[in-house]
Amino acid sequence: MKQLEKNSLLLIAGLTLFTIMFGLGGVPLLDPDEPVYAETAREMLQTGDFLSPRIFGAYWYDKPPMYYWLVALSQMLFGFSEFAARFPAALMACFTSIMIYVSTTKLFNERAGFWSAIILTSCVQFFYMGKAAVTDTTLLFFMTGAILSFAHKKYWLMYVCMALATVTKGPIGIVFPGAIIFIYLVIMGQLREILRMHVIRGLLLYFLLASPWYYAMYTVHGMEFIETFLGFHNLTRFTTPEHANRVTFWYYFPGVILGMFPWTGLLAQSIKASISDSRIDDMRQLLLFHVWWGFVFIFFTICQTKLVSYILPMFPALAVIIGWNISRMLAKLRHNTTFYSWMAGSGLMFALLGVGWIFGSQYLPEASFSLVMLGAMTLIMGAAAVFTLWYYRDIQMAAWLHALIGVVTMCVAFAFVLPVIAERFSVKTMSGVYREQCDGSVPIYVDKFLRPGFMYYAGKPGIEMLPKTGALAEALRSGQHKYILVRGLEYRRVLKTKQIPTNVHTIKEISDIYLLEQR
Repeated sequence: MKQLEKNSLLLIAGLTLFTIMFGLGGVPLLDPDEPVYAETAREMLQTGDFLSPRIFGAYWYDKPPMYYWLVALSQMLFGFSEFAARFPAALMACFTSIMIYVSTTKLFNERAGFWSAIILTSCVQFFYMGKAAVTDTTLLFFMTGAILSFAHKKYWLMYVCMALATVTKGPIGIVFPGAIIFIYLVIMGQLREILRMHVIRGLLLYFLLASPWYYAMYTVHGMEFIETFLGFHNLTRFTTPEHANRVTFWYYFPGVILGMFPWTGLLAQSIKASISDSRIDDMRQLLLFHVWWGFVFIFFTICQTKLVSYILPMFPALAVIIGWNISRMLAKLRHNTTFYSWMAGSGLMFALLGVGWIFGSQYLPEASFSLVMLGAMTLIMGAAAVFTLWYYRDIQMAAWLHALIGVVTMCVAFAFVLPVIAERFSVKTMSGVYREQCDGSVPIYVDKFLRPGFMYYAGKPGIEMLPKTGALAEALRSGQHKYILVRGLEYRRVLKTKQIPTNVHTIKEISDIYLLEQR
């Protein structure tokens, strides 16, 4: 049955809102990425310039303006707060889950749509990124919308979504959906479908929506914008590693394994079933989702700059494949032969992560009790899910237990773990110390990774110190009265060289972040 169910839609909307919105403003903005977007949006409001993003008072060509615009609007409504900075990303995540339910229901059946949305909402990567003040879920919403619009032959809507994705994060907004759709049509031998996709007029619509901001930026800033935005932030990042230690072919495998938790144990079996056990009609639809997640994974594996958040666009496709498989198993009930592979995969994942939370607690002593409790709950609920599969053969109850584990993980992480370890990753408290104890007229040098957060919370740009360049040692050699905000990692590098002058003392040290003064 391919008809939407009102109760299912309400349940998914409610669960998604709870999972994504829970604790949204309870954790400070985490350095270095979240404060960049919050501060850039704030400077848009302060300057009244909504064309040219800027940070520290200087023009900033890192990303197109869509998310900055959304955050600026949110700040106008809710003030300059963590909640306001994260709310647009959270809203886009919620819309994505609901879109997955509606679309998957129409492509397969209501049960597949329901579980696809539940799986996406409750997996770690999705709800974590949905709570982060970064562009990823906004891009995800438009990119997912473009691919699903193609699947439903809503081609005009597809071009609109591509355009909005391009105004969110650049050329990737059309390159990814376009490549995925083209590869799918080649594999299916349906290239003639391109003739029905209004390509010429569609691209005109795309450029009409996507190009005005780019043209205006070029008119105002000239080749500096083109060379920085397209040259460095797109081409150079693809060909040159920003973090050399991450350039490995297996970098994203742990990201997928942990990111899909608590559904990882069902992932391999679902991929296999979607290929070997699907009907012809389902197989044709599922192939699009396989091309989707496979293209994203391979592209970013080849890409030299690697961040775990980059592979977020593959998670809706994986969620649909697992959701389809659960629907298939529910239809077969007790005659299904895949219980053992599900039990083995999920049992292993629950055991590894439960034990990992417990042993990892020793490295985060301030959150040790919460982590031990989270580990214990993961082991207990995981055992319950495996037992339900083994003894009762109850697929639906086991699936609900998986979803519950995901939601519980989210609640514990954002209510008890992240709030107490946030000072390791945020300068909010240290910025308060600076405002209370330091002379604002004296120069302050700030570690590059702490500078956006310091600007957002203290209202001062500071003088940037690049890591691993000797910038801290050089700043100390000047001898003038100054303050220094630096991570312990950089501070210890200089300490080892014995280049710290005797007139430097520590004002405050919080979670390995140092506020120093040199007189």
